[in-house]
Amino acid sequence: MIEAKDVCLTYLDGTRALEGIDLKIEPGELVYMTGPSGSGKTSLLKLLMGVEYPTAGSLQVLGQSIERAQTAKIRKMRMRVGPVFQEFKLIKGRTAMENVMLGMRFLGFPIGQIRKNASEALERVGLEHKSFSLVENLSWGETQRVAIARAVARKPELILADEPTGNLDTSNALNILELLTSLTDKKTAIVITTHATHLIDSSAEGKLIQMEAGRIRWERLGRA
Repeated sequence: MIEAKDVCLTYLDGTRALEGIDLKIEPGELVYMTGPSGSGKTSLLKLLMGVEYPTAGSLQVLGQSIERAQTAKIRKMRMRVGPVFQEFKLIKGRTAMENVMLGMRFLGFPIGQIRKNASEALERVGLEHKSFSLVENLSWGETQRVAIARAVARKPELILADEPTGNLDTSNALNILELLTSLTDKKTAIVITTHATHLIDSSAEGKLIQMEAGRIRWERLGRA
């Protein structure tokens, strides 16, 4: 599903964001990625989304090589990835349902499938009763659930969640983590970046990756 070999990323201003990344993620796997600000977590997610391209090494996501020469194919690959952005990127003045539907419209999903998928996704995150509420009238935790529903609605093979517990109190943060982990199945892998390592249950299954200064410091099975 995801395989990175000696991947490096250097931005145009010379900033070395990632160096020597080796990583393998299988279908159905749950991965937590931790580390301080500036450690490279978000930069790695951008590579996995095909928003940035490695400046060295090789990276494959869902069988697709992530490189500039493959731009058109990468756009198709993104239809199989569900991103949950740290800043939500929801549109004010639109309802929860409209925001979830817009994500699929942008990617060119069939019109008949869009409303059905959006309705199912909002029900899955427990917000069917808020489907026609404007997003600016929702609580912060509810807004995060809309963002997750937007990602889930496209029925992705890979969910990438960037700091989904940011700005949430402990109770809501735990609810969001539980919701995300419940979305894993045999086909869907989930990668979650978070600073909130104290919220990660050490007894549950999954993979924990610690990043530091653009490198993977260590990884292990089980959360810690």
